Amino acid sequence: MDSRIWESVDRLVARLDAESPLSPQEDRLARILKLSEEVGEVSAAVIGATGQNPRKGVTHSWEDVQHELCDVVFTALVALRTLTPDAARVFADRLDFVERRTAAGREPGS
Repeated sequence: MDSRIWESVDRLVARLDAESPLSPQEDRLARILKLSEEVGEVSAAVIGATGQNPRKGVTHSWEDVQHELCDVVFTALVALRTLTPDAARVFADRLDFVERRTAAGREPGS
């Protein structure tokens, strides 16, 4: 993952930590729970992009959905970084694991 992303995440976490009225334990929980809010915004954008609410019609674009998905990723990285200062390594290790698991599940010759 681009090191700029982790530098940005580190700056954001430092700013959030400096401005937070919560204890570190409460911050940890709040940042993890923030993911639920962001996923809900993805859902709302999909509903809006597909016009699934007949009262509202089409209220979002697929670009809005893309932006909301990015917000989920950012929020997850902030939560991970809040849990460990070694978030970049944890993420890289997990990515390696997922890639190995995916490769192991492929059928030969595919």
